[in-house]
Amino acid sequence: MILVTLGTQDKSFVRLLKAIDKEISRGNIKDKVIVQAGYTKYKSKNMEIYDLIDMNELEELTKKCDLLITHGGVGSILCGLTNNKKVIAAARLSKYKEHTNDHQKQIIKEFVDRGYLLELSDFNKLDELLKKIDTFKPNKYKSNNKNFVKLVDSYIEKDNHISWYNKYRYLASYGYLGIIMSLVNLFSFSIFNNMMNIYLNILCSFIITLVFNILFNYLCDVSIKDNICRYLVIKTSSLIIDFLCIYTIFNLININIIGAKAISNVIILIVSYIIIKYIFRKEEV
Repeated sequence: MILVTLGTQDKSFVRLLKAIDKEISRGNIKDKVIVQAGYTKYKSKNMEIYDLIDMNELEELTKKCDLLITHGGVGSILCGLTNNKKVIAAARLSKYKEHTNDHQKQIIKEFVDRGYLLELSDFNKLDELLKKIDTFKPNKYKSNNKNFVKLVDSYIEKDNHISWYNKYRYLASYGYLGIIMSLVNLFSFSIFNNMMNIYLNILCSFIITLVFNILFNYLCDVSIKDNICRYLVIKTSSLIIDFLCIYTIFNLININIIGAKAISNVIILIVSYIIIKYIFRKEEV
């Protein structure tokens, strides 16, 4: 039995199914073919095609299959390799609108270079690859997840593998919210500037901004209860930095208090972004 998996990418990969269907019609594939097609819509009398297959059932099908033909998704490839299956991988390409970029080519190349699988790069030569896979002896897969995650990240982060929008979307979304909250903080600080002690003002402005932030998250249906520790670390850090910056800038450098507060808010934005991007993100990986 041959299992074909296209993952859950929200773009069609009909090109691969057409190539497989062609070889079945030619008689080059005589085995039963089961397809997990995802968002790819394709009808064929030669294959059993399912949109989605339960994870447990997919695992069982992977264990039973004689050959796995899949796209260049890391999860799909590893599913085959960890079950000691022969794997043929075909990359989704952006020029056919099968993906937003071509990083699957590089991912597959890394597996090929390690002797784990064969790549289908020319869809008109699938018949030749099917003959080659019969005698192909893949290297036994050795898990090296930490280094492989770094490898995949490096491909996705490169300019030529991801669109400008996707690359800076996270930074932009964080920046918009950060700037809005910084303005709220600076505005409230300005209002209370002549009414109370500077450091008490910092605390009051912080509390007002925190309330606005929580309200904003609520209105946008963004839950923080699952990330409460992260949220508290960031907010506590911002308050400490605010106190230190105001003390340093206002008292030692002798800059106007509102100007000092504005500079402090910029520093807090940068530090908070670094904490989110390079500390919490590493923990998630």
